[in-house]
Amino acid sequence: MTVVGPLGLSMQDQALDADVRDGMAAVEEALAEATKSDVPFITVAAQHLLEAGGKRFRPLLTLLAAQFGDPGAPGVVPAAVVVELTHLATLYHDDVMDEAPVRRGAPSANARWDNSVAILTGDFLFSRASRILADLGPDAVRVQAEAFERLVTGQILETAGPRPGDDPVRHYLDVLSGKTGALIAVSARLGAMLAGVDERTVEVLTEYGERIGIAFQLADDVLDIASDGHESGKTPGTDLREGVPTLPVLLLRAMPVNPADRDDVRLRELLDGDLCDDTRHAEALRLLRAHPALERAREETMRYADEARDLLEQLPPSPSRTALEGLCDAVAVRTM
Repeated sequence: MTVVGPLGLSMQDQALDADVRDGMAAVEEALAEATKSDVPFITVAAQHLLEAGGKRFRPLLTLLAAQFGDPGAPGVVPAAVVVELTHLATLYHDDVMDEAPVRRGAPSANARWDNSVAILTGDFLFSRASRILADLGPDAVRVQAEAFERLVTGQILETAGPRPGDDPVRHYLDVLSGKTGALIAVSARLGAMLAGVDERTVEVLTEYGERIGIAFQLADDVLDIASDGHESGKTPGTDLREGVPTLPVLLLRAMPVNPADRDDVRLRELLDGDLCDDTRHAEALRLLRAHPALERAREETMRYADEARDLLEQLPPSPSRTALEGLCDAVAVRTM
């Protein structure tokens, strides 16, 4: 058994393993080429996050979806490059909006240079993705444009926040559906489309991508609270310290206060205050790890992963289907 892709995904079929490895190598080579410019500074800025690494989850899903048709079709690798370039571009913009100093263990582009450079570099990557996409045909352009609209809508919803009377948990899941689920869904859709997969299978793989994408983001929410930092790649409780409303905290706030539970009362007091202080932050993290809201967040994460797995039952058994089921297993392992 060999291992390929993010989160220790195991490929149990040697032929599939070799094919996907070759595909990912081609994607990396094409990404390096796509981020080059005649202006040396643009190349340095555009390759800044690329060289910092990343899971490459989206291109991996593109390659796996293509396995249900002709994985060697000429548009498959370019499609994988398009979705990863789009993802990278959004990270440059996100870091400006979030004022993030670090990304993937390295200084963010806005911290290394400034906000203008980061924004323009993201725009440069969008333009390169669009240029590659144009060669994939009008259907691919339309699919990517629709996904990009959803991605931007999700970001706007997050920025605006829930309206009075809105359910904050539902609003948050809608944000994730746009910001995260849309691009992961289109990763699978483009891979399948360009490999000549039948329309029914394309739709199944698209829906699978949406659900597994949300599941992985929700798993990150759980890991921010529950992990020691090795799995999530960032300091535990980072979102908590910065006041980012992720699923465990939103679920907690939706639960009625238990006046008899001193820990519950104290945790809510801490969450309503400033968690920049290390002592208060450590106490809040300890209490949230023991709170029922964290287990409910795990259950919600697994619900999306289970929905993704159930969708795959519509497809015939194959090594590719087994690999996609392995992604669902990876969600469970991450949240334990």
